[in-house]
Amino acid sequence: MENIDYYEILQISKDASGAEIKKAYRKLAIKYHPDKNPNDKEAEEKFKLINEAYSVLSDDEKRNIYDRYGKEGLEGQGSGFQSGNMDDIMDIFNSMFGGGFGGFGSSQRQNSGMQYGMDLEIELNLTFQEAIFGCEKEIDVKYKAPCEACNGTGAKDGDMQTCSTCGGQGQIVMKQGFMTFAQECPHCQGRGKIAKESCPKCKGDTYQIKSEKVSLSIPKGIDTGNRLRVPAKGNEDTNGRRGDLYILFYVEEDEHFVREGNNLYIEVPLFFTQCILGDTIKIPSLDGELELKLKPATRDRAQFVFKGKGVPDVHGRGSGDLIAQIKMKLPKKLSTEQRELIEKLQESFGLESHPYENKFEGAFKKIKSWITGEK
Repeated sequence: MENIDYYEILQISKDASGAEIKKAYRKLAIKYHPDKNPNDKEAEEKFKLINEAYSVLSDDEKRNIYDRYGKEGLEGQGSGFQSGNMDDIMDIFNSMFGGGFGGFGSSQRQNSGMQYGMDLEIELNLTFQEAIFGCEKEIDVKYKAPCEACNGTGAKDGDMQTCSTCGGQGQIVMKQGFMTFAQECPHCQGRGKIAKESCPKCKGDTYQIKSEKVSLSIPKGIDTGNRLRVPAKGNEDTNGRRGDLYILFYVEEDEHFVREGNNLYIEVPLFFTQCILGDTIKIPSLDGELELKLKPATRDRAQFVFKGKGVPDVHGRGSGDLIAQIKMKLPKKLSTEQRELIEKLQESFGLESHPYENKFEGAFKKIKSWITGEK
C-alpha cells in the first residue's frame, strides 16, 4: 500500500486523543485478530496494518513526524514497534486474549497446543430490570473440546508430519527495519506439524462442540458493553484444562427511563397550565415514588436532579442521579369557551403577551434600511 493513512486505518480523526486511539485500536484488533479470523488473509493484512498504525500514533514523537511528513518521514526512525507502545499493545492483548501474540509471548492457545483460543466470549441480553437490580441466571454454554477420535490433532489416527512452511519450528521470522520478530506459522498454527490425512470425525478441525450449564451472579448496575469473567468455563485443551468464559452484556431499553452511564433520565409530561401555575406531582424512581415540586412559570425542558436516585455503580461506588425533564403539553384543540377564556387571559397581559413585537421592531427597521438604502 503506497499511501497509508494511519488515521483512516484506525477510523479516527487527526485530533484524536491518546485514549481515543487506544480505544479504536482495541476495537479493531479484536475484530481482525487471527484467532477470530482463521485462514483469512485479508483479515491478517488488516491486523498487521492496525498494529503498524497504532505503533506510530500511540508514540507522540512518531505521531508528530508522521503528521508533518507522512510515512516517508518515519524512514530511518525505526518505524517498527518501540518498547513503550509495544508494552501497551501487549497489555491490551493480555486483557483480551489472556496472553501474548505471535512471537511476543505465550498465548493460552500456544501453551495448550490447540488450534483455537482457550478463552471464550459470548453475548448475553438482559432486560433493563435485570441490569439495574442484578440477577441470577443459568445459561447454556457451547465450548470447544479436543476431538476424541484424533485427540485434538485433526489427523486420522493422529498421524502427523512436519510442516513444510516453518520446518517444524511452529513460527516464521519477519524483519521490520532493524528489528526481527517471530510470528506464529499460519500453515500449522504454531504446532510445527500438520495432518497427513484429516480426521473423518472432526474433518481436520481438531475439536468437537460440548455444552454445559453455567450459573451466573450478575451484579447491580451492569451496562451494555460490560464484560463478566467466569474462570475455567471456556474452551478445553487436550490436558482437560479450561480457559475462561467472558460474558459481554447488552441491556434492553426501558419505555420510561433513559440510561446514561449511572444516571437515569425520565421525561415528565405536564399540561401547560401546570407549568404556568406550578404543581406538586409524583414521579417514579427505581425505589418507589418521588415528590416533584414545581414552582410557577416552570419552563419546558427544565430539569430536576434527584441525587443518588439513579443506577447503582457496578463496582459498588454509590449510585448515579435521577434527572426529571419537563415536557410541556399543549391542548390539541380548544372549545369555543376555552378559546374565549384564553383570549381574555392574553388580553389581560397587555404588551407582555406580544414579546415578539418589541424584539423584532429594530430588526424590521434594519432590514428596511438594507433594502431601501435609507439610514
